[in-house]
Amino acid sequence: MGTLLDQGIKGYKNYGTHLKEKYNGQRVFKVIVDGGFTCPNRDGSKGYGGCTYCNVDSFTPELSRKLPTIREQLEQGMERGKGFYKADKFIVYFQPNTNTYAPVHYLKMMYDEALSINTEDVVGFSVGTRPDCIDAEKVALLESYADRFDVDLEMGMESIYDETLNQINRGCSHGEFVEAVKLLENSKLDLCVHTIFGFPWETEEMMLGYIHEINRFPQIKFVKFHHLHIVEGSIMGVKYKKEPFKLFSLEEYTDLLCKLIPLLRPDIVIQRLFGISDWDLLIAPNWGLNKSAIQTYIDKEIERRGVVQGSEYIAK
Repeated sequence: MGTLLDQGIKGYKNYGTHLKEKYNGQRVFKVIVDGGFTCPNRDGSKGYGGCTYCNVDSFTPELSRKLPTIREQLEQGMERGKGFYKADKFIVYFQPNTNTYAPVHYLKMMYDEALSINTEDVVGFSVGTRPDCIDAEKVALLESYADRFDVDLEMGMESIYDETLNQINRGCSHGEFVEAVKLLENSKLDLCVHTIFGFPWETEEMMLGYIHEINRFPQIKFVKFHHLHIVEGSIMGVKYKKEPFKLFSLEEYTDLLCKLIPLLRPDIVIQRLFGISDWDLLIAPNWGLNKSAIQTYIDKEIERRGVVQGSEYIAK
């Protein structure tokens, strides 16, 4: 018989299972698109240098970094998805930087181009952004694609504490995040929220508070959990090299996940439990394992401890 994990059953709502169920067992692969956007705390609108933890290249596969056009990125990304991952369908994913940071007419032109490529193989459209770069007009634009594709807006919350957001040069407050989430009440869009755990001045209790905040908003359908990792080319990387500070070990981070998953609303799908950058960019923490091995370790520990998503959730 084996364990539940051996049968593909996990103690949390995982994204892979969600996609298989939603698309009748078909393999669905995200193809990352770099639209050449910037961020308001990079170009001077709100600040310079970007968030202190961020080097955009660390979140973007090398393949898409080197491709100059949207068509080339998508065609080669889909070819790789079909060949290497045996993908049947695709989600077009505008990921690097802030992908709503432009006038609506420009966004429409770019989105239209991306969604016109191999349309018969595309089932989803995902756009990453910041809370201060979304408004009702941009929400309406994204909703206009929802009759043809499943559309989700991915938004960085990162932390719920303004002190942390100030320290990392986020350039926007948690209040702005809440206002952006409210724009999506009764929306056709699915909201995915991105968080970072492990800022050294935040306690475990503070981090568990993220989950209670996420649970408040029914429009949040997906989450991505990341541990803080330090990458080359970031302001935080320079500081870490001069004066290293405490970061999660794999065991410590897994322990945190085992505490927060039971608190998470049971309908929310977890797209990611951790983040990892390319080895050539990673400064710390180096857990000495590849992505697959980290996932396996976390999943086995979740099963060993009998962790079940939502088992400690209390509706309010």
